[in-house]
Amino acid sequence: QLQLVESGGGLVQPGGSLRLSCAASGFTLDYYAIGWFRHAPGKEREGVSCINRSGGRTNNTDSVKGRFTISRDNAKATVYLQMNSLKPEDTAIYYCAAERNGSTCTFMHYWGQGTQVTVSS
Repeated sequence: QLQLVESGGGLVQPGGSLRLSCAASGFTLDYYAIGWFRHAPGKEREGVSCINRSGGRTNNTDSVKGRFTISRDNAKATVYLQMNSLKPEDTAIYYCAAERNGSTCTFMHYWGQGTQVTVSS
């Protein structure tokens, strides 16, 4: 069974940092583009950042530019989202998803269950 499992979420104060992990199993991560998405209450799901199979990165949300960094470690079959300078408006459930063509994060084929990130003092 192909699975993506997010971890690393939690409660953090404004200005703090978290690193989310997305662990893949049941498939070879190398050839997939992986995206991080988030869904906040009352808002539509939005793409946060994407990394393609070559390591190219795309920030889909201007609000995280300069604060969030996506990376991948194919040997560990894991994709990360380093989140710094967190703001209350970053509060959301964060999901990772995989795109099997490896190019973009527009149409994702597989999704994880999400991990909650809450930014509050």
